[in-house]
Amino acid sequence: MLVERADFADLGALAAHRQRLWERQREYVSARSALHRRAWGGAVPPVSLAGLGELPFTDKEMVRASQAALPPFGDYLAAEPSGVARIHRTSGTTGTAMNLALSAADAHETAVVGARAQAAGGLGPGHIVVHCLNYRLWMGGFSDHTTLEATGAAVVPFGVGETQLLVRTIQELGITAISCTPSYPAVLEGVIAAHFPGLKPRDLGLKLGLFGGEAGLDDPAFRARLEATWGFKVRNANYGVSDVFCNFAGQSEVDDDLHYMALDILHPELVEPASGAVLPWREGEQGELVLTHVRRDCQPLVRFRTGDIIRLTGTGRARCGRTAPRFRVIGRSDDMVVVRGINAFPAQVAATLMRRGELGAEYRIVLPGPPPYDVLPVEVELAAGQEGSAGLAEAVAGDIKRDIGITARVVLLPFGTLPRTEGKTRRVIREDRR
Repeated sequence: MLVERADFADLGALAAHRQRLWERQREYVSARSALHRRAWGGAVPPVSLAGLGELPFTDKEMVRASQAALPPFGDYLAAEPSGVARIHRTSGTTGTAMNLALSAADAHETAVVGARAQAAGGLGPGHIVVHCLNYRLWMGGFSDHTTLEATGAAVVPFGVGETQLLVRTIQELGITAISCTPSYPAVLEGVIAAHFPGLKPRDLGLKLGLFGGEAGLDDPAFRARLEATWGFKVRNANYGVSDVFCNFAGQSEVDDDLHYMALDILHPELVEPASGAVLPWREGEQGELVLTHVRRDCQPLVRFRTGDIIRLTGTGRARCGRTAPRFRVIGRSDDMVVVRGINAFPAQVAATLMRRGELGAEYRIVLPGPPPYDVLPVEVELAAGQEGSAGLAEAVAGDIKRDIGITARVVLLPFGTLPRTEGKTRRVIREDRR
């Protein structure tokens, strides 16, 4: 079902391939997914992918309710239970964790497509990569491990915790690449400073940092700081939506935008977040990403609203030679904060904060109850060794006003104040939901 080197394939040929798969998938989903039959209200799914906009959406709340009513996999499990080869669980950072079922074919396709993203970032034969995401049920652990292996690299399955042991393992095995969240290097830096006198992060000899699971890598200042501290190339190599597909986009060695690597088996749409109206799939367009499996055995989804707001930045052949469309993630609809009618996303705030060398990489937005909001409350750490000059908080608030157009109340915190995580870091804290 996969197209070999689909990220380099002709877009017209890929569209025809998706259409052929959809003609079979629509029948499969109609017959075997009660969730979709309910969502569609008796409507017949269109034969042509071009007509998908006629169907209602599915979303996170629908699949969550489905699993609550019919555990463990919900009534959108289309395969027979005996066809389930692997079970994962989402991280649950935005609500109840979801159980994810994969057939052997689903798992194989997940590995191949994810490997396209990791290979685009520079990983391949000759590399030894240590994988530092949680292996305990989370899709990002073992499934991402298989994507790393599919590039031809040797993979060290380390997981999370035991950070001192990780430092020693990198040294002993001559590891050349690391796969983790963007916030994890800060944890490592603290451990190195505390327990390895005289050792600097760049002394470990890592050549490549492959990151995913959190925002922030689109900010040039943050990337430059990571590269200067560690001496490795930084790649956003692991963008995915766990309910749909573990990893289907990543940066190449020459392009900073994400490349959509799954056009052979995952059909994308853009919609206007508020109205749901379909937007043109064209360069420069911005909207919410909606995804449809055109081939999936266990838990197929049709017109699933991801909640991710993206901007398409390229639809022609990229400098790296790939035809895969390029995009940037602007933010999440559920992380969007509206301040006096202006939309703000954590990634925008991070981009402003990282321009100041006095500030560290850790920040959060703490919302003191339900909207509306007149100001954006931002807590940000100072960089290591910085005490913060008089008027710095006001200057940072001025930067946010200039860049985003909203009024912020900035609180500066000593380095190391905010909690570090080895998984996904929550940047927006809604106190009424704690």
